Amino acid sequence: MNPLLDFSGLPRFDAITPERVSPAIQELLSENRTLVEKISAADVAATWTGFVMPLTDCGERLSRAWGIVGHLHSVNDIPSWREAYNGMLPEVTRYYSELGQNLAIFDKFKALRESPEYPSLTPAQKRIIDNDIRDFRLSGAELPESDKPRFKKIQEELAELETRFSENLLDATNAYSEHVVDENDLAGMPQDERAAARAAAAKEGLPGWKFTLRAPSYHPLMQYADKRELRARMYRANATRASELGKPEFDNTPLIDDILRLRAEEAHMLGYANYAELSLVPKMADSPAQVAAFLREIAAKARPFAEKDIAELKDFAGAELGLETLESWDLAWASEKLKQKRYAFSSDEVKQYFPEQRVLTGLFSVIEELFAVRLEQDRAPTWHPDVRFFRILRGDEFVGQFYLDPYAREEKRGGAWMDEAITRRKISAGVQAPVAYLNCNFSGPVGGKPACFTHDEVITLFHECGHGLHHLLTQVDELPVSGIHGVEWDAVELPSQFMENFCWEWEVLKGMTGHVDTGKPLPRELYDKMRLAKNFQSGMDALRQVELGLFDLMVHSEILPGESVLDLLARVRKEVAVMTPPQWQRFPHSFSHIFAGGYAAGYYSYKWAEVLSADAFAAFEEAARQSGSVLDSATGEKFWREILAVGGSRAAIESFRAFRGREPSVDALLRHSGMTMP
Repeated sequence: MNPLLDFSGLPRFDAITPERVSPAIQELLSENRTLVEKISAADVAATWTGFVMPLTDCGERLSRAWGIVGHLHSVNDIPSWREAYNGMLPEVTRYYSELGQNLAIFDKFKALRESPEYPSLTPAQKRIIDNDIRDFRLSGAELPESDKPRFKKIQEELAELETRFSENLLDATNAYSEHVVDENDLAGMPQDERAAARAAAAKEGLPGWKFTLRAPSYHPLMQYADKRELRARMYRANATRASELGKPEFDNTPLIDDILRLRAEEAHMLGYANYAELSLVPKMADSPAQVAAFLREIAAKARPFAEKDIAELKDFAGAELGLETLESWDLAWASEKLKQKRYAFSSDEVKQYFPEQRVLTGLFSVIEELFAVRLEQDRAPTWHPDVRFFRILRGDEFVGQFYLDPYAREEKRGGAWMDEAITRRKISAGVQAPVAYLNCNFSGPVGGKPACFTHDEVITLFHECGHGLHHLLTQVDELPVSGIHGVEWDAVELPSQFMENFCWEWEVLKGMTGHVDTGKPLPRELYDKMRLAKNFQSGMDALRQVELGLFDLMVHSEILPGESVLDLLARVRKEVAVMTPPQWQRFPHSFSHIFAGGYAAGYYSYKWAEVLSADAFAAFEEAARQSGSVLDSATGEKFWREILAVGGSRAAIESFRAFRGREPSVDALLRHSGMTMP
């Protein structure tokens, strides 16, 4: 059997090869088309069991198989996997476009909603039907038949362009490196980072040290390297990735223009003024105007703090660091110097207290305490030797499993993300347990020393684990609204950002730290300094997020005739930024969230959901005043029951109200960010 067609259990990563992709996906597409044709027939009643369930079953088989292919394309983007993925991408996109425009299926969903059966369905089943009717409309089902071929073509072209955008970015990232042979050029760099760079050079048979644009190499260099010329070269290489200022074959400029043009055309065909309006239909936010107002409100509250942040940094850079002008390539370095002077500790000092196994043990302990589950090491075939596998139990009940792929690799796309392998649902044999992928890009072990994570990386791990918990701890038995399925995009970050808060709690950190050399836990004195520094430059950070969210919203709704993407970004920065990067910076060309990652006209979601997550965590702070612990099991049980367990089976705002007993408030976010006036 083709392992991609084996749905009896976990993916068979030890047997799946690129050559298996086309036969498996072709077979599934053929089976699905046959099934869709069968249930489209007039004599098939529009019922839940006779119509919706068979459609869900065939859809799951395709999504599971294609999900494995997409996952391997992301974590092992070697030529053979890239070719296998891209070879079938148009076919898969075409199928989903056809299904989304199938009037017979659409009519059956509408008939089911009007049928006598509908009132007797569960709330989750009703939500699935309502969502499907909405999504059929957004997929062009109601377009004139003469327009449908063009609409399908747009979907296919967008899928191809977005994939190429991501591949260009990965290739451009991998194409640049700095080879340092004089150790004096590494002044300021911590020993861990030097060791990693030396290992990277040795791997290629080179003397000295090799630095790349991958995050675990790039960010420490920008943060610690005293040699300004080195930082400037690395910054420029990073800031111009995948643009016309680099290698032509990796240039994302034409792709950006084509993506925006096709999205606008798609929106206009469906009767929307712009793509942002279309994007917001399935989200919590009502309109682009509401999102813009929300972002500008955050900007207004953050601006006084951001202006103070940048003024202090410029003064410090001039007086203490001898920099007459603070440039973009100086920001991370000067900020680290200022933080060390002000709070008397360095990020690298903190990193030594977070060896990987201690972090995982602490993370698992938090999850177990909050949600009454148990996490254990498990075994399964994986796609790389570094990948670890775990199972989750509640008492004797098997809940789910997840893969953890923590380290950066050249063939792995950047960033951190959670994805699903299997989704919980009720099947004839019982309940199908969910399985998740958790992917990060941290530095791995070097020279026999275990991997140590920066505090920011610990926060990232907690963040992705929050997404994983949303997928894994669901109690919903209907696949289309189980776990993260059916959750509004601007609410899906709630559990992930919620989990980040525990990385700042002493009762959590004292139990999940141990110095990599001595084993001693994080000293309380150092933790207190970290807390004092928690909101260091939080005003600047908030404005940066607003800048990205506003640019994303406006590039999909308010770009002026003849205005380039870079012109628009300059206009946004003029409105909200307190420091502007060089004119040659090409950030949009690497903004994969919106041009390749599903966040188009939705990047504001991070700030939107941060309001929800901060307010949700405030409930644990309130409980701690009574119980003495922020790991309050009763509040954790309520968060699981009202947020995680219900998945997308009801509106996110209803879930939030059920947990907090009221509407969300921005107060907790401002307090957590240190942006409240005395």
